[in-house]
Amino acid sequence: MEWFRELVFGTGIAHSILLLALVIAVGAALAKIKVAGVSLGMTWILFVGIVASHFGLVLDPVVLGFIRDFGLIVFIFAVGMQVGPSFFSSFRKGGLKLNGFAVLSIALSVGIALILCKVADVKLTTMTGILCGAVTNTPGLGAAQEAYHDATGVSDPSIAMGYAVAYPLGVIGIILSMILLRVIFRVNIEAENKRLEEARRDDPSATNTVSVKVTNPVFSGKKIADMKKLCTNRFVISRIMHPDGTVDIAAGHSVINLDDVLYMVVSAKDSARVASFIGEEVTVDDDKWREENQKYVSRRIVITKPQINGRYLGDLKLRNNFGVNVVRVNRAGIDLAATANLQLQMGDRLTVVGEEAALQDVANMLGNQLKRLRHPNIIPIFVCLLLGALLGSIPFYFGNIPQPVKLGLAGGTLVVAILVGRFGPKIRMITYTTVSANLMLREIGISMFLAAVGLGAGSGFVETIVGGGWKWIGYGFIITVLPLLITGFIAHKWGKVDFFTLMGMMAGGTTDPPALSFASSISPNDLPAVGYTTVYPLTMFLRIITAQMLILLAV
Repeated sequence: MEWFRELVFGTGIAHSILLLALVIAVGAALAKIKVAGVSLGMTWILFVGIVASHFGLVLDPVVLGFIRDFGLIVFIFAVGMQVGPSFFSSFRKGGLKLNGFAVLSIALSVGIALILCKVADVKLTTMTGILCGAVTNTPGLGAAQEAYHDATGVSDPSIAMGYAVAYPLGVIGIILSMILLRVIFRVNIEAENKRLEEARRDDPSATNTVSVKVTNPVFSGKKIADMKKLCTNRFVISRIMHPDGTVDIAAGHSVINLDDVLYMVVSAKDSARVASFIGEEVTVDDDKWREENQKYVSRRIVITKPQINGRYLGDLKLRNNFGVNVVRVNRAGIDLAATANLQLQMGDRLTVVGEEAALQDVANMLGNQLKRLRHPNIIPIFVCLLLGALLGSIPFYFGNIPQPVKLGLAGGTLVVAILVGRFGPKIRMITYTTVSANLMLREIGISMFLAAVGLGAGSGFVETIVGGGWKWIGYGFIITVLPLLITGFIAHKWGKVDFFTLMGMMAGGTTDPPALSFASSISPNDLPAVGYTTVYPLTMFLRIITAQMLILLAV
């Protein structure tokens, strides 16, 4: 049995694969366990690695370092590609306010961590790990460890220890903060949802669908394109019902005649004005529109032709050339407005309404060959890893600071992935990966990283906790709850952020999917998801950068 002992406790490639697979498999199995609907997720892999290392199952330091760093940058790449398309657009309109509150929460958590570091006399490197665990941000942990290693040439296991100790109560603390804010503001879920629905109906920027009968002779014989020039208000004509009851899809060249009924989408504040200018608003049952419109069908068409990647929707002139309407564009599970200036990407799913023959022509034009999407595009992956390694290795010198500042592998890869995800289509780079492929990259990367971190931190973990490290749990809980309560109170009371969006913002501000799951479970709408996705890209970026900066302050 000597061969088995060598395989388990020895060295070599077989030993490394065996130990890594064992830690990940057991941790992933434990990740399925939920208590009161809450799970620690893949962080179980970290705990299993710590236990394995505590009992003498260790990896060669060189192998361990490669697995940790490679897993981290693969995970960071997948995250960057996911958030890249929405990173800059998240600062528009209401997103600017939500991101401002998220930045406040990040600043408060960093400030509280620095205060606790001084008051409790805890090393800043350890407190950085506690901070990352308290806000459940695993990429920040990776960035902190990498920054410390780059600056000193050695590793500090207390960073991972602080993270592991603070993480479980961090997950609970985020959810508890939501519950406390609900109690403080006495939020009634049904009443809050009803108030929001009434506010949306009264919102002058909201849009209505109206049926308008053409009675103004000015528009008789005019094309829709010319008709829009005569009316200063913005509107969209979707369908035209002629006096004989036939229905046509509206196009720019469609001719309008008296007594035609137009199915229009127009802002609520302009609805009455537009209707009276064109003619008179009439009541047409939605079932009547569908009944008369049976020759038209709706299909989802997927962009799979590389030539379409990076082009604007308006440039395709689908309505003029094929007589169809694009009513929605879905990208990576998110619905986007089908505007003329929307830049299309490989894998976008267009919901198109029109005649069957025309839809087939559009499908041929856009590709709609799902087999092409199954073929992986590996060039963007390794281009991002290459450029990320280059960017992360560039030293930046500030003032009299002797130690240069680097983005590191994690920071460099994140910046490059965000930029490629956002601007890749402009240079016709195909950055599309299926949702399942992106998720697979993320899970493999984070599993390798957490397993390596756990195997490297297990030695001395129990002794550290018994020797006073148990106090870190309390420090982490303070870092979790206090910034969220302060930010949440300000955002809801003075920022007028509704409670559902607030819960999503809190979950996104801590990059915590279990908290989003909790918020969605008690919300009757999708506003928590909107709040989460709005602040998630900037939050992820800042959590990684601030973790690195704290380490550089410590060394």
